Amino acid sequence: MTTRGGPSMKWALRIPQPYIKRAIILALGFSLLSIWILAYYVSQTKQNPRWEPPQANCKLAGSKANPFFPVRPQPMRDVAKNSRTQPAALVFVESAYSKLGQEIAALLEANRLKYKTEIVSGKSFPSFTELGHGKYSLVIFENLNKYLHMDKWNRDILDRYCLEFNVGIISFVGKSEDNLLNKKVGDFPLYMHSNLRLKDCSLNPDCPLLYLTRAGETWRGNLPGEDWTIFQSNHTTYEPVAYAKTSSLEYVHMNENLDRSYHVTVMQDLGLYDGIQRVFFGNDLNFWLHRLLFLDSATYLSQGKLSLSLERFILVDIDDIFVGKVGTRMQTSDVKALVSAQSRLGSLVPGFRFNLGFSGYFYYSGDDIEDTGDDALLANAHEFWWFPHMWAHTQPHTFTNETSLREQMILNKRFAKEHGIPTDGGYAVAPHHSGVYPVHVPLYEAWRKVWGIKVTSTEEYPHLRPPRHRRGFIYKNIMVLPRQTCGLFTHTIFIDKYPGGRSRLEESIHGGELFQTFINSRVNIFMTHLSNYGNDRLALYTFESVIKFVQCWTNLQLKTVPPMELGRKYFDLYPEEVNPVWQNPCDDKRHSAIWSKYKTCDRLPRFLVIGPQKTGTTALYAFLSMHPNILSNFPSSKTFEEVQFFNGANYYRGIDWYMEFFPTPSNSSLQYLFEKSATYFDNELVPKRAHALLPRAKIVTILINPARRAYSWYQHMRAHEDAVALNHSFYKVVTATDEAPRSLRELKNRCLNPGKYAVHLEMWLNHYPASQLLILDGDQLRTDPVSTMWKTQKFLKVKPHFDYDSHLRYDPSKGFYCQVMPNGKTKCLGRSKGRHYPPMESDTEKFLSNYYLPYNVELSKLLTKLGQQLPDWLREELRGR
Repeated sequence: MTTRGGPSMKWALRIPQPYIKRAIILALGFSLLSIWILAYYVSQTKQNPRWEPPQANCKLAGSKANPFFPVRPQPMRDVAKNSRTQPAALVFVESAYSKLGQEIAALLEANRLKYKTEIVSGKSFPSFTELGHGKYSLVIFENLNKYLHMDKWNRDILDRYCLEFNVGIISFVGKSEDNLLNKKVGDFPLYMHSNLRLKDCSLNPDCPLLYLTRAGETWRGNLPGEDWTIFQSNHTTYEPVAYAKTSSLEYVHMNENLDRSYHVTVMQDLGLYDGIQRVFFGNDLNFWLHRLLFLDSATYLSQGKLSLSLERFILVDIDDIFVGKVGTRMQTSDVKALVSAQSRLGSLVPGFRFNLGFSGYFYYSGDDIEDTGDDALLANAHEFWWFPHMWAHTQPHTFTNETSLREQMILNKRFAKEHGIPTDGGYAVAPHHSGVYPVHVPLYEAWRKVWGIKVTSTEEYPHLRPPRHRRGFIYKNIMVLPRQTCGLFTHTIFIDKYPGGRSRLEESIHGGELFQTFINSRVNIFMTHLSNYGNDRLALYTFESVIKFVQCWTNLQLKTVPPMELGRKYFDLYPEEVNPVWQNPCDDKRHSAIWSKYKTCDRLPRFLVIGPQKTGTTALYAFLSMHPNILSNFPSSKTFEEVQFFNGANYYRGIDWYMEFFPTPSNSSLQYLFEKSATYFDNELVPKRAHALLPRAKIVTILINPARRAYSWYQHMRAHEDAVALNHSFYKVVTATDEAPRSLRELKNRCLNPGKYAVHLEMWLNHYPASQLLILDGDQLRTDPVSTMWKTQKFLKVKPHFDYDSHLRYDPSKGFYCQVMPNGKTKCLGRSKGRHYPPMESDTEKFLSNYYLPYNVELSKLLTKLGQQLPDWLREELRGR
């Protein structure tokens, strides 16, 4: 019988069995080894699409003329004329809520450029000059039509101002429902066509206004929107800035000399036609390139008054080194990629180094492969800068005392020394920004003692959003810098799971939020995380891409310096930010989450008595304290019943120190905490600070005749044996000239300045609405305190209503009302209150009446505007004037 398989089967049957077994074992072993090698390879590259580093293909914008636009002669610019203007822009908007108007304001804010918005109205027009100087170096119109169709009288005023002070105008073409073809732009030799779809935008390299923006590239793809306007003119005054192609088959016939597919989207008017330079935008700021050109236009048309520096500092922090779940941490190959990327970025950004923040407790907390990644980081420790997190990545605000914080920091420092990590960087970051802001005093003290920290950063001051408002401050001699996000967080580790997908990331990089951060902020500390450098290595791709895109499209000069040098540079640029402005932690959920649970905003006052001094504030303080549901602050050992927090050195002690002066209310809804500090009234820093911390607080002030107030202060200083007051008459004090000794001028200012009531009230009204301000008549408080206290209770809405009529009694010996005690006796203010002074000399009284006249007139106008009755003393002062 023939065996199936023929001769080959016979050959196989002749092979000895031991050989077959060995062959099977070898094959199985080889298969297992192959599977193991494959598994190891896959684990090393787990689901990582290892993108190649982005390639920069930037063209150099040479001096060769643009093939589509001839070079125009540029007029001479009279910079001397513009030197008489303030560095501010006047922005005409259609309404307070118009979208483009808000975007213009936001862009100016982001670049710290001063501006004022004015709603376009045919009835009124703002003042452009003050004391022979221009108030604005640039005028911006949200809607070109509003500029073209202005009232002739107002248009003439604006044109004369622009000509006299060499001020330019930026305007945007608004949306139109009608398709405009070859429509003439006002009286200008300029024509426009509207409602087009465009693509592939390029810049004219010969355009004189380009400064921040770099020409030579083409933005490929459709421009946002279908309502673009293009411009055309044969007049030599017009110089194209940007141009694009139509994205549809339609052909716009506007210029025989122009390539039919290219159209001007931004046009510069060199001023050769009527002497005024302008820039016309054919669309709003939704297109990222328009934002750059807008800033360049502002620089050029203001003759540099609204100019930006091209210098940009960047620091990339990598938080959470050694921290992270198994499967998300860095591996050896990731560390090699990190070192390689740092080298490439160093060739683009002088001084570039990654800054690594570590928590030693989590060292070797991954799988075996990830633990080798930890070793690779330490082996390359010399390649990077390092900074400490907390040892176990705990939030500092959860520690109630400094000792426990120091113990945690010492553990982390010991780990660093044992593993060759530098410890002298002077920079630290707290996990989740806890304790940095709102400030947790023990954190700052522990940082200083253990690590010698000089610099930190946070994204929380004053708030996370909007990012353009983030600022820095200095506290406990530690520089706190603003930190920026880049769209990468601990959970954004794979591109296929990136919120919005890869297109969203690419949009942020190529002209979007991340790119604009480079443009708008001169100092950028970017927050990233360890997991962003493993897995899909999104951080490496993101930063290499955005830096190359910045260099392709801008003339920015990027550089990186160590954190301490960066801190000094920041406050050299922005010295006005040295002093912090404390916010209410309970008004921001993020702040509440990183604020100690043992603290409560119920210990913050609900109203302030702000002064001024010598108007009866101490009496009001005493009367208010009689109410069962009104609680005053605890006394100070130095300033007695006044805390004086918002106006002096006490402010830098922080809100924890401030709240210690107040009891914890047993019923926060019924009980009212308050403080009285009479020096608050005329201090220009106080309204802003008070409103930041107490935005809903009621404000109470007392006014008396300012001349009498000044005289009372002079007598007060004499009673306290002030040498200047004892050695000079009141008349000599108030008439002291600028050549008088400094001590005499200072006493004069303390006598006279608080009495400029309207000036100081306006200052408070810039921050608080009139509904939160109560102005009391000091004379009425003295002669009829019961009605004054009834008015005050009603304003505060405090309950129950307290019957002051049965608790106050006039004391003839004192000359004012005193508190009635349960035993029927009266308790009056101290001896220093109610003093009897010699009458003011008539010539001094006449001098002060004339001195305060303009201020009293303004006060009268203000009180009338607020709907308040004029006090008798003010009516008397203004009678017959």
